[in-house]
Amino acid sequence: MAISELQIALIGAGAVGVAMVWGYNVWQDRQHRKTAERIFNGELGDALPVAAPEMQRAAGDERREPHLDADLDAVPQGDDDPYPSIAEEVEADEAQAASASASASAPPLPEDSADEIADCVLRLTASEAIAAPVVLAMQNAWAGDPGKALHWLARNDDEAWRQLDAQDAGRYRDWAIALQLVDRRGAVSAEELTSFFDGAQQVAQHMGAALELPVFDETLLHAARLDEFCAGVDIQFVLHVVEATGGVFAGTKLRGVAEAAGLALEADGVFRARDEAGGELFTVANLGNEPLAADTLAALATHGLTLSLDVPRVADGVAAFGRMLATARQLTMALGGVLVDAQRAPLSQAMIDAIGAKTAELQQTMRDAGIEPGSVRALRLFS
Repeated sequence: MAISELQIALIGAGAVGVAMVWGYNVWQDRQHRKTAERIFNGELGDALPVAAPEMQRAAGDERREPHLDADLDAVPQGDDDPYPSIAEEVEADEAQAASASASASAPPLPEDSADEIADCVLRLTASEAIAAPVVLAMQNAWAGDPGKALHWLARNDDEAWRQLDAQDAGRYRDWAIALQLVDRRGAVSAEELTSFFDGAQQVAQHMGAALELPVFDETLLHAARLDEFCAGVDIQFVLHVVEATGGVFAGTKLRGVAEAAGLALEADGVFRARDEAGGELFTVANLGNEPLAADTLAALATHGLTLSLDVPRVADGVAAFGRMLATARQLTMALGGVLVDAQRAPLSQAMIDAIGAKTAELQQTMRDAGIEPGSVRALRLFS
């Protein structure tokens, strides 16, 4: 697997305190460069640079999804990019996978369950077809809680790969096991990867199947670098609509306004805007802890609403932000509210423009690295 550096694009915006933000940017850029040196020296500990509190890892080296409110002050940016793009690594891995599939005359693996970039994919070929229940039973001892998504796939001859479940009773010769390397909890650990490799070897031995393992350290380093990149673009922009005089909104109006804007109240207690394919664009949730349940909405009195855009998981972030902003303005007009940032300061046009520009920049950074925003790959990495 080819190894390259990662690319992190972070931002800072706002008309107030420009000098302070600039100084913070310089400091952050130095931290990035130090991080890059640690990675290339093979130090695989917590690869994330220290950043503002909202950008730090959660406990246990987990990558917490950042929630960046519209003030953006906590997010630095630098003109010099300390990391080359990971696109070279992505392209090399995809080319290697395509070459392997072509040489074996095998169809490509389905990206929603075995992605050569997001997963560590192991392939096994048995001398004769083996029943799926037998193989799946072999892995029960070590695959019960692998820490990351684990998928089994199988095929025969010229058939397409199929993802297996507990009810599959087919017999197959060609097998693939895919362990997801990165999600929002962070990168796969050395212990988890060791268990995966050892377990796969045990299954291969019982099957009498050939198994070639990738280099352990390279796989672990790829996971750390991919996680580092994902952490750098894992941004959620948040706007708030609060009652203009500091009072509360009546829930009786909220549902009508939200539905008129094309949103639907879903089971998790938030209104959600979706695209034509059913993908999430943004959400509208209660600013407090109480969910927006259909049976209690009429009696709800809330101090505000939170609108959230999850940048990596939206195909067209600029369009989604435009629609979210339009919905926020509809809510402010209908409910008698005001659009504010996390400090309850009215949201300026300069800040709105900065959010739109940064959304476009972050998503282009993802595309340049071979991770299309809103794609199956992105949804898996940012899950």
